[in-house]
Amino acid sequence: MLPAVWLALSWAVVGRGWAWVALPLSFVFFLAGLRLVHNAFHHAIGLPRWGDEAVLWTMSLVMLGSMHAVRFNHMRHHALAMGEGDVEGRSGEMAWWRALLFGPAFTLLLHVTALRLGSWRLRAQVAGELLMNAVWVCLVFRVLDNPVLRYQVVVMAVGHCFTAFFAVWTVHHHCDRTHYLARTLRSQVKNAITFDMFRHIEHHLFPAVPTCHLSELSRRLDDAAPELKRKIVF
Repeated sequence: MLPAVWLALSWAVVGRGWAWVALPLSFVFFLAGLRLVHNAFHHAIGLPRWGDEAVLWTMSLVMLGSMHAVRFNHMRHHALAMGEGDVEGRSGEMAWWRALLFGPAFTLLLHVTALRLGSWRLRAQVAGELLMNAVWVCLVFRVLDNPVLRYQVVVMAVGHCFTAFFAVWTVHHHCDRTHYLARTLRSQVKNAITFDMFRHIEHHLFPAVPTCHLSELSRRLDDAAPELKRKIVF
C-alpha cells in the first residue's frame, strides 16, 4: 500500500490546484510504484502468483505503460548483466546527459523488445495493457472532466522519460560485468528517502530478497565483500 499513500497525497494537493507542489509527491509515488512492481517481478511481495499479476495490471494503468513488458526486460537484464542484448541496462554505459536524453526512447524500446522477443502470452499481456492505457487516456482527455486524472496521466508519462537515468544509469554507471555489477547506498537517511531501492548490488547478487530486507543483506555483504560498498549511488 506504500504507493497508494503518496498517490492519495498528490491527488489531494492537485485537487486544490497546487500542481507544482504535487510534483515531488508524484515523484515519490513513482519511486514507490517502481519498488512495488519490482518486487512483483521477482515474486517477492509475499502474494501468490495471481496477486503479483494483479499488481502488474493495476500499476500498468496507474503508472501507464505495460509492466509485463518492463518485467520481461528486467529479467533479461539480470540474465545478461549489462551484456549484449540487455535493453534495460543500455543507458548504464552512457554519459549521464545521454541517459537523460535517451529516456523517451528507452520506454518505447522496452515495449518493442517485449513484443518482438516475448512469448505469445507475453505479447498478449503487453498488448492488453497498452490497449487498456489507450482507452484510459481517451476517457481522461475526451470524456471525463477531471483535472486530477489529467495531471496523473501527464506526470506519469513524464516520469517514464526519466527512468533510464534514475532507475538505470544512477545504479550502473562505471560498473563492470563481473564483480562490481552495480552501485549501492549506505546512508540510512538516503536509503529511507529512496525506500532502499538504491541498494542495487545487493539486489543483483540476491534478486529474490524483498526490498524490505536489503538493509540486512547490506550488513552481511559488508562482512563478506566490503569492497562492494565503494561504489556509491550518491
